[in-house]
Amino acid sequence: MKRPTLEAVAARAGVSRATVSRVVNGQTTVAPEIRDAVVRAIDELGYVPNSAARSLVTQRTDSIALVVSEPPTRVFSEDPLFSTVIRSASYELEAADKQVVLMLAGTAKSHARVERYIASGHVDGVMLISMHGADPLPAALARLRVPVVSYGRPAVPVEIPFVDNDNVGGAELAVGHLVQLGRRRIATIAGPQDMIGGQDRLAGYRNVLRESDHRSIVAVGDFTRESGAIAMRQLLRDDPQLDAVFVANDLMAVGALQALRQAGRRVPDDVAVVGFDDIEAAKYTDPPLTTVRHPIFEQAAAMVKLLLGLFEDGPTDPVILPTELVIRESA
Repeated sequence: MKRPTLEAVAARAGVSRATVSRVVNGQTTVAPEIRDAVVRAIDELGYVPNSAARSLVTQRTDSIALVVSEPPTRVFSEDPLFSTVIRSASYELEAADKQVVLMLAGTAKSHARVERYIASGHVDGVMLISMHGADPLPAALARLRVPVVSYGRPAVPVEIPFVDNDNVGGAELAVGHLVQLGRRRIATIAGPQDMIGGQDRLAGYRNVLRESDHRSIVAVGDFTRESGAIAMRQLLRDDPQLDAVFVANDLMAVGALQALRQAGRRVPDDVAVVGFDDIEAAKYTDPPLTTVRHPIFEQAAAMVKLLLGLFEDGPTDPVILPTELVIRESA
């Protein structure tokens, strides 16, 4: 069967082709009774607008690129952050009748491919996730003048709108809690230092220890469970007497708990542990993990709202969401 045309809809509704086009493209210059007649004709015929032709008129593709600056092995791993952000952003975009285009940019070659795709006009805007310090995409997209927002404060000196959570304040809550518990040798497993989240959470840790006259004891991981276990073993070698550890994300904290158990350290009796993110698994570790709740769903939704606002010349001010301490048995 042939696909119904704009002309067929116009004939069924008894109006001109131009009138049907105005209704399809959402223009408000059509009288309500005429609009109703056109909508009825569209429903009766099963007409579906030609997206390519519509884009020529509206200069919009109704597609948004969700660009994750990580390799597939990281995005599709055990880390729930990526799936949660992608799911939440996709839900909000679909509610706004936008198509999501997921693109991975974990290598120089994939960065170039993403830049070419966006420069070709295939999407109306871009959301950047998990950027590392030397990521070239923000500057490249700024040159293209495409609307862009970032999940997290960018580490590069490019002025783009972003949505973040209070990483410094959240870390201060976690470490302050350990100080209040009377812990004296408080270590941290920091996140990667080419990412703002890793830098800010380490800064929050150091802020509290500086004020409370504690010594910093630092190991660095890469936000994976394995790196948390390796860093925890390193910390125990560096300071066998440590009695608490703040871990910059929950996945590394899971690895740290495993390393402590293997070393014969009891949690929280010997070593108290606090994580960051409050992923679902934090409730089910042994013991359940005290952590800082990072509003991942809300941050992704706010990112979508900020981007959609840019299409209408809305505000570009950064959005910083609060964090809160969730106390469980590990501390």
